[in-house]
Amino acid sequence: MNASDAAGTPPPAGPPGATPPATQPTTPPGPPVPPVPLATLLAREELGLRLLTGSAEVSLHWVHTSEMADPYPYLLGGELLMTAGVQLADPARYVERVVEAGAAALGFGVTPVYDTVPQELVAACARHGLPLVEVPPRTPFTAVARALWRLMAEARLHELRRVSEAQQSLATAAARPAPVPAVLGALASRLGGRAVLFGPGGTESAAAGRDVPPEASRALADLARVVGPRPGGPASASGDGGGLRLAAYALGGGEGLALGVAAERREPGDHTIAGVAVVLLSLLTAPHRAADVTARDTALVRLLLGADPADAARALGAGPWTVVHARGGDGTPFAAEALAAALGTPLVEAGSDVVRLLLPASEPVTAQPGWTLGAGAPAEAADLAVADAQAARALRRAQATRAALVRHRAAGFAGLVDPDEAAAHARELLAPLGGSGPLTETLRTWLSLHGSWDRTAVATGVHRNTVRQRIARAAALLDRDLDDPDVRMELWFALGAL
Repeated sequence: MNASDAAGTPPPAGPPGATPPATQPTTPPGPPVPPVPLATLLAREELGLRLLTGSAEVSLHWVHTSEMADPYPYLLGGELLMTAGVQLADPARYVERVVEAGAAALGFGVTPVYDTVPQELVAACARHGLPLVEVPPRTPFTAVARALWRLMAEARLHELRRVSEAQQSLATAAARPAPVPAVLGALASRLGGRAVLFGPGGTESAAAGRDVPPEASRALADLARVVGPRPGGPASASGDGGGLRLAAYALGGGEGLALGVAAERREPGDHTIAGVAVVLLSLLTAPHRAADVTARDTALVRLLLGADPADAARALGAGPWTVVHARGGDGTPFAAEALAAALGTPLVEAGSDVVRLLLPASEPVTAQPGWTLGAGAPAEAADLAVADAQAARALRRAQATRAALVRHRAAGFAGLVDPDEAAAHARELLAPLGGSGPLTETLRTWLSLHGSWDRTAVATGVHRNTVRQRIARAAALLDRDLDDPDVRMELWFALGAL
């Protein structure tokens, strides 16, 4: 019965080994999996679910069961929230809080608390556009959650198979007599759209796939001009135009070339498939890089023959350099090369556990989907060993805080003594929090209580795990290691300056 689920039966775990508490969000452990449309879950006839209001096209990331009168502090967003209405005193206010927390949909189990879904709840969900699903008495909440996890696993398997097949077809195309058009054709076929190779300035050099509206062509060319080797320029960009989903990727080599893709929809795995094409096209369109390769090989030979490391490093070009350590990727042979191409460097070492990259300090280090990065401070050739150690520590901090990118930085706020300058620095430092009251106040309280989770939970009136989630979120947004006492002091002074 639904009542037993609602009264405290823990929701089912995701992959083996994960057993979240009954009152906590069931965040799926391990690598991220594709979300599942609500419509796919509704199509499972054995569950008997019925959509009462709202769209069935919303994406579900996980399931959370709660009978709290206010579930807001325990939601992460994207959930199918399941309840039997044990403490449903004010349906309108309840729905408002669920929407504010970012839940994707609400599942309501009928009997024994309610014989039918309350009309006040249906009306509130309709007003806020929150999908409301009726769960029949014969369907336990655990069955709904189990079905969602299985659907996610199937979606992940489909994505991996699709990416693997695309990689094989792209590699085969790259071995043909006219490899560039062949790779573009294979990519367009796999993504169901059009693939374009743009030259410097957004001029179209080659294309394959179906024709697209002029508006989409112009918008795709504009995206291609955004990416590229200019300082601070992004490695990729996406948008919409002519009713199509658009994406552009800078090719490696610093020649201003870019790959553009236009398709009707964007599916999980498309970015990885495009990344493989970027690597292949970067190699195919840069024969002039032989001189760079020769210089690099010369430097390695000189090192093997006993030359001074600083002297041999000069063959690589003028410094300073940035050392980057990375973990992640999609597990394919092209993963490290795709990362190197996205960061704009050919200097990459793909180890069994960590990928290490060396790039000019003028090249920006940006977060990359599917990767966790740690970057050392810019260093001359003689100090690359120190920068390598800094990158390793930064990568460990990034993994600990679940941040996509952590840079090695020295503390600096304590040296600001002018009040106006301190306030300006504080605003800039805390800007990534976006003015979020809950994040800012939780961080302030946590720092004032010397990092005590329990005392902070009592002081702020939220659950201990919610404090942990907010602090982790603040650390990720601020790109800071909150275990570092210098960082804590700098943030404390910044909060005080505001």
